[in-house]
Amino acid sequence: MDTFARDNLPPREQWPKLLELDYPEQLNAASELLSGPWADRPCILGDDETWTFAELRSRAEAIARVLVDDMGLIPGNRVLLHGYNDPQLIASWFGVLLAGGVAVATMPMLRAGELVKVISRAQVSHGLVDARLAGEVAAAAEREPVLRSVLTFDQLAERAEAGAGGFEPVATSRDDVALIAFTSGTTGVPKGCVHFHRDVLAICDTFAREILDPSPDDVFTGTAPLAFTFGLGVLVLFPMRFGASLAPIAAPGMDRVVETVRRHGVTTLATAPTTYRALLRDAPDLPSLRTCISAGEPLPAGVAQAWHERTGIRIVDGIGSTEMLHIFIAARAEDSKFGSVGTPVPGYEAMVAGPDMQPLPPGEVGRLAVRGPTGCRYLADPRQTEYVVNGWNVTGDAFRVDEDGYFWFEARNDDLIISSGYNISPFEVESALLEHDAVAECAVVAAPDEARGHVVKAFVVLPEGVGGDDALVEELQTHVKHRIAPYKYPRRVEFLDALPKTPTGKLQRSALRAREA
Repeated sequence: MDTFARDNLPPREQWPKLLELDYPEQLNAASELLSGPWADRPCILGDDETWTFAELRSRAEAIARVLVDDMGLIPGNRVLLHGYNDPQLIASWFGVLLAGGVAVATMPMLRAGELVKVISRAQVSHGLVDARLAGEVAAAAEREPVLRSVLTFDQLAERAEAGAGGFEPVATSRDDVALIAFTSGTTGVPKGCVHFHRDVLAICDTFAREILDPSPDDVFTGTAPLAFTFGLGVLVLFPMRFGASLAPIAAPGMDRVVETVRRHGVTTLATAPTTYRALLRDAPDLPSLRTCISAGEPLPAGVAQAWHERTGIRIVDGIGSTEMLHIFIAARAEDSKFGSVGTPVPGYEAMVAGPDMQPLPPGEVGRLAVRGPTGCRYLADPRQTEYVVNGWNVTGDAFRVDEDGYFWFEARNDDLIISSGYNISPFEVESALLEHDAVAECAVVAAPDEARGHVVKAFVVLPEGVGGDDALVEELQTHVKHRIAPYKYPRRVEFLDALPKTPTGKLQRSALRAREA
């Protein structure tokens, strides 16, 4: 067995206090989710075909067999999953866990240089990828040869079909590692968030069960990639846990969202506030919707209220994190307050803490701290002690709580940019810009935007003799798109003679943010 992931967990004394749920000692989350009493019910509603729960299990078992017999996977090996939200990616995710592997899903927009960071930090040895993205993965493997065995989904399907028989799921423990989810912080250095098999079920049995209360008649869809744990939960884990159907959207876009909801009679939509704003503007008729979930960025009270007035549905807003795996504060729709993210999900505890990590009284703004059945365990990362303090997970968000116990978002405690639900590191964008000859210095901050909440704005100092114009703006934007995921490019660029700095030479981001306020 490959023990790399467990060996690189933080010391036990640095773990958060866990409020554990009762699961058996031997537990394979994939096998548990695939073993419900609804084998013949529709599960994945694809563009060309529908898979039942039994068909998904059969395909996942075939993938597990290929991983073990053809690719030499042993329990504990990390497997890169790089593709779009589609049935084959979902089946591959389950196949990895059935085989005892550790799923490391990455967003399809990532370039080779970004993939290398993930592959290196998690020592990823195997990969299952969409053929359209195979070039970036191959380039990453050349730079990080620990990734030694890769199949495209097409190759995987051919080998799975050629094989015979089922696959006996590996008898993993509830505390064996099931997945490593990567998130970039303000430094741009990716943090691997390690989650166990029991964690996968815990988010189903807390947020999904207690807040959403799904039934087998529900149909889920969402816009977040499966590499985002928000997307993994609402699009895969929750419907599987409760026998509902899921309709993945491979290429998100407003037209595709509307088409999917109408075509499959979607009852549960999970997306970012940006999408709800766009749907309000375009006003499509979506009569099948019964439950709407928002996460990824703050949901403005005006959007929540307008959506309720238009549709009669109160959006379930929530806050979660990759470190916690999913949403830990939310309210059932009928109990929600416009503008508030709600109250701690049953099974979790939360407080607004002061500098001494003691709870602040209602109305005062402080650090959000939370604990529950899931928690932060960074993969070999000294930042563990920054996120976990006195047994609490400190998320980096500033909140206040009201007299009724409802939590209200105030601001981020760091410089992370959240645009349309995506987390973007200013440092990473700056690094890409600085590779261009026309950039002497630069700084990136969040700029308010009505459609996306915030967008990336770059302040650029040019070398002597270089003039800034619209053509150069477009050239810099294209340059960034070719080096990092395109969604991270600066949508606004402003040229300055100099960047504001402290007497010691440090960049004053606050001064730049103030210009955009």
